[in-house]
Amino acid sequence: MSILFALLHHLAAFTLFSFLTVEFMLLKGELTLARAKQVILADTIYGASAGVILVIGLLRVIYFEKGTDYYAHSIPFVIKLSTFILVGLLSIYPTLEFMSWRSSVRQGQVPTISDAKIKKIRMLMHWELIGLTIILLCAAMMA
Repeated sequence: MSILFALLHHLAAFTLFSFLTVEFMLLKGELTLARAKQVILADTIYGASAGVILVIGLLRVIYFEKGTDYYAHSIPFVIKLSTFILVGLLSIYPTLEFMSWRSSVRQGQVPTISDAKIKKIRMLMHWELIGLTIILLCAAMMA
């Protein structure tokens, strides 16, 4: 059972990283209706995969791996979990923006967004990608 949860955890982590990268690339260039739909879908998958990572990760810590006492004293784990929380906080602003696009998209209209706001969202995504890289480094240190 432990191997199954490890596999699911890793699949969710790679899904998360992939779809954040997809979002980041979709926000380069002109925003079209098709692209806006793709960004919304990618962000939904990104968020769902983050939820899966959190739930499965907690189950692994509590039930399937070395236990909470071990992980509470593991510096790489603490950094990994803290960085995951930070990445989650950084993702709030872009997600709220993409959610605000839904009504425009349903009406067949391209959402209105300034270049400055796109730049800010892409900068936040850059920091999220850096955070995810730190998480992968911590996971390697824990292995």
